[in-house]
Amino acid sequence: MALSPLLAIERPHLPRPSLREIGRDLGPQEIGNGLVALIFSASGPIAVILAAAAAGNLDPGQTSSWIFGAFLGNGLLTLLLTWLYRSPQAYFWTIPGTVLAGDALTHLSFGEVIGAYLATGVLVFLLGWTGLIGRIMAILPPTIVMAMVAGIFLRFGLDLITAATGDPLIALPMIIVFVALGIVPRVAAVAPPVAVAAVVGTAVALAAGRLGSGILDDGLVAAPVFTAPEFSTGAMIELVIPLAITVVIVQNGQGVAVLRAAGHRPGVNLAAAASGLVSIPMALIGNVTTCLTGPTNALITSGPRSERHYAAAMVTALGAVAVGLFSPAFVGFMLAMPASFVAALAGIAMLTPLKNAFLAGFSGPFSTGALVCFLVTVSEITLLGITAPFWGILFGCVTAWLMDPKPAGTKRSQTVSAETRAEDAPRADVRR
Repeated sequence: MALSPLLAIERPHLPRPSLREIGRDLGPQEIGNGLVALIFSASGPIAVILAAAAAGNLDPGQTSSWIFGAFLGNGLLTLLLTWLYRSPQAYFWTIPGTVLAGDALTHLSFGEVIGAYLATGVLVFLLGWTGLIGRIMAILPPTIVMAMVAGIFLRFGLDLITAATGDPLIALPMIIVFVALGIVPRVAAVAPPVAVAAVVGTAVALAAGRLGSGILDDGLVAAPVFTAPEFSTGAMIELVIPLAITVVIVQNGQGVAVLRAAGHRPGVNLAAAASGLVSIPMALIGNVTTCLTGPTNALITSGPRSERHYAAAMVTALGAVAVGLFSPAFVGFMLAMPASFVAALAGIAMLTPLKNAFLAGFSGPFSTGALVCFLVTVSEITLLGITAPFWGILFGCVTAWLMDPKPAGTKRSQTVSAETRAEDAPRADVRR
């Protein structure tokens, strides 16, 4: 029997944290992980937005407005849902979707692209509100989804090697500090290795005179710029379906997989409904569709105590709001830092999530399908305007169906088993 929309959205299963509980759970590890997740989101991914804006010849005000919405709106959404569910839920923007938008802006007006954003937001919301996306995600083998996540995360590890060999002055001190602190757990508990590595990298860049100029060229405080949407058939055909697939299957899929692997119970329908709903007003100030991000949530949940992960997500959310308000200056600073700093920081921060993705992707059933999914994802192919992670999942599932031994039980029992695993995942101990 079909569920009503009200029942399709997953409800909180943990009590909301009080200010006292948040203060208790907000230790050095959580602050460090939250800030590193923020730095990651405000560095490399920003370059993707800037490239897309340049492709569309957007003026500085429109570009600043896009970044303003990307951080302020998503930061508020992250803060609200993390508090309501007492569980980390970091929402930012779809990077593959931003690439699609950049390509579209070479031959479509910004208003036409914004019209497609609005239509995508409505579609994504309805997929979550009706519970349809939850049913689709429930039948996807978890190992294949995690293999897709491993394929996406792999580039961070490879970029770390490139940074270490290409710019050792910046990268090697960060790696040495990260390793030195990581081998002494008691020290790492009060001096998070990734956060300290970020400080060391910044200090080395400043001492070596490697900080670029023009940090405040675009001002200090951002202001939203409203753009009237235009609804054209060409933009709808080119963008809406690829963007929706990218958000609900690829981006939200990896975000859900990462959070489940860390012991949380993210709502698949909630993620889609929230992503679509908040994307509608933010589209009017130029922001691409929102998603439950995978890498940022992986950084947030990299700490050992899952019951405190929500506090790290709140740090990221509050920082995102601040970045949104002062996006011109913050983005100017991050872009002025050496590229090797961003690559090294993201690489060392993603080592544990990358390891966990490989373990989860290749330690269960459907290993051949998982391998195909991983290889296709790493290939970075684009077909029909849809990026490699979606095709990785599709080809991986087909391969698993054709070549892998079937686990005992029917599709329904497999679905129930997946749901049971999510239910049995370690829960936050809210009594301490």
